[in-house]
Amino acid sequence: MDDAILRLEKITKAYRGVPAVREVDFELRKGEIHALLGENGAGKSTLTKMMAGVVAPSSGRMWLHGRETVFATPNAALEAGIAMVFQETSLVPSMTVAQNLYLGSEKFLNRLRGTYISAQQFLQSLNFPVDPAAMVETLGAAKKQMVEIARAVHHNAEVIIFDEPTATLTPEEKRHFFALIRRLKARGVSIVFISHALEEALDLSDRITILRDGELVATGPTADFTRETIVAAMVGRTLSDALYRDRSAAGTRKAGQKVLSVQDLSMGAMVRNTSFSVFAGQVTGVFGLVGSGRTETFKVVSGIYKRDFLRGGAVALDGRPVRYTVPREAVRDGIVYITEDRKAEGFFETMSIAENIYSGLLAAGHDHAWYVGRAEMAAVAAEWTQTLNIRAINENARVVELSGGNQQKVVIGKGLVQKPRLVIFDEPTRGVDVGAIAEIHALINRLADEGLAVVVISSYLPEVMNLSDRILVCRQGRIVEEFSPGEATEARIMYAAVH
Repeated sequence: MDDAILRLEKITKAYRGVPAVREVDFELRKGEIHALLGENGAGKSTLTKMMAGVVAPSSGRMWLHGRETVFATPNAALEAGIAMVFQETSLVPSMTVAQNLYLGSEKFLNRLRGTYISAQQFLQSLNFPVDPAAMVETLGAAKKQMVEIARAVHHNAEVIIFDEPTATLTPEEKRHFFALIRRLKARGVSIVFISHALEEALDLSDRITILRDGELVATGPTADFTRETIVAAMVGRTLSDALYRDRSAAGTRKAGQKVLSVQDLSMGAMVRNTSFSVFAGQVTGVFGLVGSGRTETFKVVSGIYKRDFLRGGAVALDGRPVRYTVPREAVRDGIVYITEDRKAEGFFETMSIAENIYSGLLAAGHDHAWYVGRAEMAAVAAEWTQTLNIRAINENARVVELSGGNQQKVVIGKGLVQKPRLVIFDEPTRGVDVGAIAEIHALINRLADEGLAVVVISSYLPEVMNLSDRILVCRQGRIVEEFSPGEATEARIMYAAVH
C-alpha cells in the first residue's frame, strides 16, 4: 500500500440509475504497468475516466499520493499529474499537429516556426512519423492516435492512462510504442493500459485487473494469468482457440459471380493504377500497412472519394460501369462501406440506437423516407439489436453512451439494414473485445455464406488469415499480391506489404 500512487475504493458510477461501474477497488503503484481488461461495456473506460476527471463518481473514494481527492475537470487531473489518451481521439481537428501537441501549455508569446521545429524533434524522439504542420482533420486514425500519445507524454504526467492505444498502429509502430512505454516505466511513470489484445497485456504489464459487467472479478500479478484464464474471467466462459484459426484448415468458399471489377484505379498519390476483383459468396481480405492506400481505394469504390477525372481507371458493379460522385449513389446500388473511424464517420452520437440504425434505411432510399414512423423505427432497431447483440442501458440510450464495441455494432447494423450486395468492413474489430470479435467474425462469415460479396480491410494479420477466402496485399497505393489461404503465411504477407 505504501508505494500506491493512485487508489480507488468502492468506486461506483451510475447513469440514469444503472451502474456502469459498481464498487470497484483499484490500486496503481509507482513505476508499474497495470493492464485493465474486460469486454466492451465492462466499465474499463468509465473507471479510467473517473481517474482522469472526465466523469465524477457517484460514490466511493479516490486517493492520490495518499491524499483523498476528487477531480472536477480533466485539467485538474492533468495539473495533479494524471493524463489520459482516449480510445476516440480528443484532438481539435481544425488545428495543426503542433498546436494540438502544445495546447494548454503554450507560452505567452509563440513563434510558429520554433513551435513546429520543437514539435518535429519531439515526435521524432518518439519515432512517430507525423508532420507537425499537418491539420489534424487530414490525418488518418493511426496518426491521430500517435498525436494523442505524444501529447500525453509531453505533459510529463506521473500517471498516464492509455485506452486502446495500439488499435490503429502497425506492427512496427507498436514496437516503437512498447519501447516508449518501457522507457516511461523506467522513469517511474505509472501506466494504466487498456487493450483488447491480450498478448500485449501479458507481455507488457506487471499486474492485471479484470472487470465484468462493471464489477471487479480478478486482480493480481501478470505471472498469475494466462490467455485462457483472462478470457474466462472476462466473459464468464472459455472461448475456442480457433478464434484466429488458419482459414485453410476450414476450407475456402468457391467464388460466385464477379460483383466488383476495378481496373487501373487512380486517385492522386494515394491510389495508383490498382486492379482487383471481388466475388459473391466470398470474404476478400485486404492487408496493408498504414499509408498503403487500402482504405482510400475502397472509399473511391464507395463514392466517398472521387477517382482522378482523367486516367482514373474503371469500376464495374455486376459488369456495369459506375462512377459515383457521392456515397448515396453507391448505397442505392448496394455498396456499403463500414468505416474504421466510427466516432467521426460512423454514427450520430447524440441520437439513439434506433434513430442511428433507421438512418441507414433513409440513406438507402426507403419507400417513405419523407415520413418516419416511430413504431417501425423501434421494430427495425429491435431486430438489429437482437441480431447483433447490442447491449445498452435501455432502448433509448444515445450511441455516445455505449461502449466502443457496441458503438461498432450500431455502425454495422446501420449498414446492413440497407440490404447490400457488397459490404466493405474497414478494421471491423478495432477496439473490440474478444467476445465481440467472435460475434463480428461469425456475422462476416454468415454474410459470405448467404452469398454477399464481403471485403475485410484489416491491419491484424491473424484476422485476415482467419476470415479470408482470398487475401489481397496493398502497398504504395496498389494491390501488389494475391494469396489463397493455403499459400498465405504471416511472413509472406508481411514481405509483400513492405518490399
